[in-house]
Amino acid sequence: MGNAVWSDKRKFIWVLFILLLSAFIAISAISYKVAHDSLSEHISENTLPLTSDNIYSEIQQDLLRPIFISSLMAQDTFVREWTLNEEQNPQQLIRYLNEIQTKYNTVTSFFVSEKSRNYYHSTGVLKQINDIDSEDAWYFRVRSLPKEELYEINIDPDTANKNRTVVYINYKVFDFDGNFIGVTGVGLAVEKVKELVEMYQARYNRHVYFVDRTGRVTLRGNEYHGSNSLQKSKELAPLATRILTSPSASISYMRDGKSVYLNSRLVPEFKWYLMVEQEEDPDEQKLLNTFWTNILLSFIVTVAILIIANMTLGRYQRKLELMATTDKLTGVTNRQVFESHFENTLKLATQESSRVSVLLLDIDHFKQVNDRHGHSIGDLVIQTVCHIARAELRDSDLICRWGGEEFLLLLPNSDLAHASNLAEKIRTQIAQRMIRVNGDEFGVTVSLGVGEYKQDESLQSLINRVDVALYQAKAQGRNKVVLST
Repeated sequence: MGNAVWSDKRKFIWVLFILLLSAFIAISAISYKVAHDSLSEHISENTLPLTSDNIYSEIQQDLLRPIFISSLMAQDTFVREWTLNEEQNPQQLIRYLNEIQTKYNTVTSFFVSEKSRNYYHSTGVLKQINDIDSEDAWYFRVRSLPKEELYEINIDPDTANKNRTVVYINYKVFDFDGNFIGVTGVGLAVEKVKELVEMYQARYNRHVYFVDRTGRVTLRGNEYHGSNSLQKSKELAPLATRILTSPSASISYMRDGKSVYLNSRLVPEFKWYLMVEQEEDPDEQKLLNTFWTNILLSFIVTVAILIIANMTLGRYQRKLELMATTDKLTGVTNRQVFESHFENTLKLATQESSRVSVLLLDIDHFKQVNDRHGHSIGDLVIQTVCHIARAELRDSDLICRWGGEEFLLLLPNSDLAHASNLAEKIRTQIAQRMIRVNGDEFGVTVSLGVGEYKQDESLQSLINRVDVALYQAKAQGRNKVVLST
């Protein structure tokens, strides 16, 4: 089956390679023909503004759509009512964000609550926004915008994937009385936006890039080799004020002895200027050279996209493997892979002459929780107990969901005394935690069996010993820790 999967993957890569390369070649060929046919001694002053209008129309379709999506999310009755209802059942909002991301093909969708400061993402609750964290400065900046300014667009690393840069549309959310309750929105991958810029450049044979109102270049194609801002450009610095103080401008300037025609246009929704340039170039041979250069660049971009596609397929494959080894409810290791972890831990313990202990944890009267509150609350209890236990573990420790409400904890470099102290700490922490459901509070307790690995003992024998200890803890009234000596 593995060979078949690899064969299908290789076929997919080759088909994608041919399609992408063919598309790039076709676009380059069409661009060359259009440029060749329209080549003349001088560029008409009306040609570039018309091209700019066309690109702007495509931007309305391609780049402004996320603003519309964010606006719908901010005004969605479900989002506001869910927030005002004390943010109960986060999975409802997470599913909503996931549907938004899937339906509109964005790379991310999110909501940050003003009350809890939770950062809800399509994959879960990622973090809590903190006013002392520089990465969270965007939230407080958006919150402080004048009331008439409903959104902000910025470029930042993806909160869920630091290796990816995203164009965020951060939209303020108000309750039904006009009170600020959070920020929501979606994001486009910068790479995707750059692909659109490259597409515009290939289609119209113009240089296309964006600058913000301070003159900083925000987005550009691979062929852009200018400065990072208009003010730092030797040729454009004298014209920067004129460009940045007018909604639109058509100017020309000299660069490397050639005339360059520039059309700027403010995209009010982005608060960026669309910059479209065309260089006077009567040399047909140079145009032909540009065509072959575009083919080469297309091949490089195609290879880069294929590399990314291959990495993405590999990532999804690894994700499937992770799903096969991880408990879906709690996110911890499942029972099927615990044995291999145990064997590796024993090998390391033998090399280091260290001890290994295990804890078997069981939630007391769990059936009564399910019967009284329902299985969804039972799942919440399991997740809460797991979270408390994990918080007390070291990085080297391992927690595994062993059964319905049972967890097995593997403790490398830990003797019976240390394991006993840890078990008692976990038991105490869980006993002190109160769970709130529909205005009511209730608590749960756990019983634990503790055992230290004996030389040449099998895993089954060790688990049987701690299981007996757990049974004794139950028999002694529950909410206890019993050692297997």
